[in-house]
Amino acid sequence: MNFFRKYIFPAVYGLLVYFTIRLLHDTDVNQHSWERPFYINAVEIVCSVIVGYMAVYLFQRLFRYYDKRWPVQLSYQGVARELVILVGANLLLANAVFVPMDMTLHRDWAPWYISWADVTDINMIPTLYAIVYYGIVRSSTWLKAYVDNKVQLEKITNEHLETELKFLKAQYHPHFLFNALNTIYFQMDEDTEGAKRSIEKFSELLRYQLYDQQQQVPVMQEIEYLQSFIELQKIRSSDKLKLQVDFDQKLNGQLVYPLLFLPLVENAFKFVGGDYDMLIEARVEDNQIDFRVENSVPQLKQTEKKAGGIGLENLKRRLDLLYPGRHSLILENSGDHFKAELKLEYER
Repeated sequence: MNFFRKYIFPAVYGLLVYFTIRLLHDTDVNQHSWERPFYINAVEIVCSVIVGYMAVYLFQRLFRYYDKRWPVQLSYQGVARELVILVGANLLLANAVFVPMDMTLHRDWAPWYISWADVTDINMIPTLYAIVYYGIVRSSTWLKAYVDNKVQLEKITNEHLETELKFLKAQYHPHFLFNALNTIYFQMDEDTEGAKRSIEKFSELLRYQLYDQQQQVPVMQEIEYLQSFIELQKIRSSDKLKLQVDFDQKLNGQLVYPLLFLPLVENAFKFVGGDYDMLIEARVEDNQIDFRVENSVPQLKQTEKKAGGIGLENLKRRLDLLYPGRHSLILENSGDHFKAELKLEYER
């Protein structure tokens, strides 16, 4: 294949240019090229083959020059610039060989004369074939540039998303720490042993949060984490709290991103009041995990506003990044009750 491309193809290219010119010219003047003297056809064929080798060599040099001079980036400006240089160089080569050849071969008929039809054919046909050759040879280069650009864009986008997720994680951790430490603080004066146990529980929760939030975990790990968090929060909750927790037994190996259910539970404990009713439940429905939290709230005008704090806003953005088009988050405040329902399409 390399032998053909290097030694045979240039001759074929030159002959293709020659016979196309010859066909158009003979058709235009109603002439048969084989009726001309043999030496004229022989000279034209030899010159066309030489032009073929010179043109292919010139094109390859130009392609190497393009790659060295300009970075390969797919753009209309880049293609146009390369084509202008290639066509210009090809025209210089064609005119430098074919015009003197044509004028010399027709000296007996009209010394140093060349028709405009010949000039047009000599310029148009090699130009068209040069453009076709450029399109075929450089298509792989431009395709590679297109793929590289797409990969680079995707890489930049992923890096941006990873950076934003890390920022959200860093933003959420102080929020969690403040609430957990506040719970232990109130426990220290009344129940020292209980505070110690709470610190142990808190350390387990914190250890889990150190996991990379961009790696999925079995949902059962999230459930166990939530159960530990609920036990910790019950310590500082009012004795009037009526809590119902119900996790579907089918929740086991489904994969989810961690710490997406926690803000809903934390928000419920933070704003529970009124009748002190609270419901936390999770179900598996049609390839979806349906997580729902409901809690009664005190009759305060600012409850609805406060219920959408850092934790929930942070959660909304993480859901957009981790589950684009594959989640549903509903937040409803009916006056005396606040309901949050999150549906995620899980992976098996």
